[in-house]
Amino acid sequence: MKSADQRNANRGRFITFEGLDGAGKSTHLAWFAARLRERSGSAVVVTREPGGTTLGEAVRGLVLRESMHLETETLLMFAARRQHLAEVISPALERGDSVVCDRFTDATFAYQGGGRGLASDKIATLQSWVHPGLEPDLTLLFDVAPEVARRRIEAARDPDRFERQDEEFFARVRAEYFRLAKTAPRRFVILNGADSVKNIQKSLEYIISTICL
Repeated sequence: MKSADQRNANRGRFITFEGLDGAGKSTHLAWFAARLRERSGSAVVVTREPGGTTLGEAVRGLVLRESMHLETETLLMFAARRQHLAEVISPALERGDSVVCDRFTDATFAYQGGGRGLASDKIATLQSWVHPGLEPDLTLLFDVAPEVARRRIEAARDPDRFERQDEEFFARVRAEYFRLAKTAPRRFVILNGADSVKNIQKSLEYIISTICL
């Protein structure tokens, strides 16, 4: 059996994609994971939140469709996250695989906290209970102005209940993402989501090259 130190040394990379709905992160996530797999030569698990498991996907359907109390919503997010960690994220990291996840706890701070006004200490309490000692090794934050994000969403699909929020809501979400990035500058990399796909992929290629040194 491996010691705790050996397990930590061999643990895979945990990389998250964050940003407003419509910021473009989903456009680049599969490409990034494929390039990381090619460059590193190791397995890469791609997943999302809420979701990633049968239970998580059921919770995703509920929170995107149904109106509910803010604290209920947040508790559901963390319940899905606990299952996601147990079934997908933690086993992959223990195997030494990289995990690329579309959203994680930063999104809860940004949306339920910054956007909807839940006290950050309540979110932090749940964070310390559900995944103490675990945070992403790298978070790629795709940033666009709220009006740009809205135009993209309306052109692409029928908005869910989060995507139907007004621009003031998304301005608060964006501000909270910036606050989080400021508190963890070594973890966050902010990318201009309004830039061209080619330029964004060039930046991502550079990031991958630093990961795979």
